[in-house]
Amino acid sequence: MKILDCTLRDGGYYTNWNFDKKLTDLYFKSLNDLPVDYLEVGYRCNPGTDYYGEYYYCPPYVLERIKSISNKKLVIILDEKNIKKEDIKELLKPCIGVVAMIRFAIDPKNFKRALVLAEEVKKLGFEVGFNVMYMSTWKDESDFLESIKYVDGIADYFYMVDSFGGIFPKDVKDTIDIVRSKTNVALGFHGHNNLELALVNSLTAIENGVEIIDATITGMGRGAGNLKTELLLTVLNSVNGLEVDFNALSQVTGAFELLQKEYEWGTNIPYMVSGANSLPQKEVMEWVSKRYYSYNSIIRALHNKKEGVKDNLKFDILKHKNSSKEVLIIGGGDSVLTHIEALLVYLEAKQEITIIHASSKNAKPFKNLKNKQIFCLVGNEGHRLEDVFHEYKDFQGICVLPPYPREMGTYVPLSVESRTFELENVNFTKLNVFSHTSLAIQTALNLGVSSVLVSGYDGYSGDKIAEKEQELFIENESLFQEGIVKGVEFYSLTPSKYKSLIAKSIYGLLI
Repeated sequence: MKILDCTLRDGGYYTNWNFDKKLTDLYFKSLNDLPVDYLEVGYRCNPGTDYYGEYYYCPPYVLERIKSISNKKLVIILDEKNIKKEDIKELLKPCIGVVAMIRFAIDPKNFKRALVLAEEVKKLGFEVGFNVMYMSTWKDESDFLESIKYVDGIADYFYMVDSFGGIFPKDVKDTIDIVRSKTNVALGFHGHNNLELALVNSLTAIENGVEIIDATITGMGRGAGNLKTELLLTVLNSVNGLEVDFNALSQVTGAFELLQKEYEWGTNIPYMVSGANSLPQKEVMEWVSKRYYSYNSIIRALHNKKEGVKDNLKFDILKHKNSSKEVLIIGGGDSVLTHIEALLVYLEAKQEITIIHASSKNAKPFKNLKNKQIFCLVGNEGHRLEDVFHEYKDFQGICVLPPYPREMGTYVPLSVESRTFELENVNFTKLNVFSHTSLAIQTALNLGVSSVLVSGYDGYSGDKIAEKEQELFIENESLFQEGIVKGVEFYSLTPSKYKSLIAKSIYGLLI
């Protein structure tokens, strides 16, 4: 039984295939002393329009440097859907004599096309591996199953890839039996860890005659990650007496654990749900990285995807008009509560002004005002609204949602469903965002106002702000500017670092 470590290739989904040279040197040197047979170091791809790092393209100098450091058989992978037959010779020429095996990432629907590509690779003298994805769905791919027999003489390894991380040991055994009835090619298994079954599934595969297993250091890999190389080696050392240099293993594992603190790969509830329901990890990985998406939102989006619906709720279009040419947008910044007394005095005297809560975070002090109030329900705001208004008996507000369908699905507290509407569109901006700010500005525009007062858009203090905060600041600034283009003036009644907001002190309005 052989082991293939694909840390740099699979881990690149977190680092955009950029790795610190000191880390990779440590990785290659440590793996030299460990019982791992193959190292899959990345992709070879044609140039594209997006930026990806060196281990996505593996240029010749990178491969030569790895070869000079590593004593393992090197592997690169090709994404079948992005490769043409006529590209293969030129793409792989730098790999000849350096790389031992070329693997293909294959959608079972494109299996026959992959066979043609693999024949070209085989002519160049490489070992060939087929990584056939979506193992949990193979039972519905009869054409693919009947085509497995054609790998004989082309592939050296036929991998079963648990792309969704949701299969169980019995599924592993049953799938091996099916594949074995079609071909005698050596089998491999690549397990994802959504349900934390990568180890037991891999051991089941070994017990049932699979000849090669994939793993990564600390389980680093797309979404929930993979079987941990250090865990597999430790188990095989204990059960089978496999000789392991634990000093080398500890050294490389410790280095990647530091990286894990930054990128936080590993399973969590959304990955568990996606695995249990055979749903793709790509979107989940993006959603999880956006901290303003709650787990409830992600689970709801996954449920909608499983049910095949665009969204789980739909509402009437908001068609209200405003009696005043002014509204007040309340954000989530601290300045609202700092200056709350002045804001309340002003609004009590100006009851014709509609209050638009971009976030419900600061809504509670305004609950007894007679002003019309609109609550933007974006992301987790439905749950936040519940926290702010424990009792809905006296709730007189209106809730507004982004246009249908909503990416993360829809949650509206049952008690306010009758007072909830949605926007027909968000068309004042070219930014494709349904954020708190874009929803609030579009609502103000739909009310027909020409002047928007703002509080709670404070900006961020300090020389260093987090990347997400910086992105949000830039996005909000752009949204305000696009609102200005539509003929609206924005005035901040409380301190703000946004340049697009004209200062108009709340205290100056109370003289």
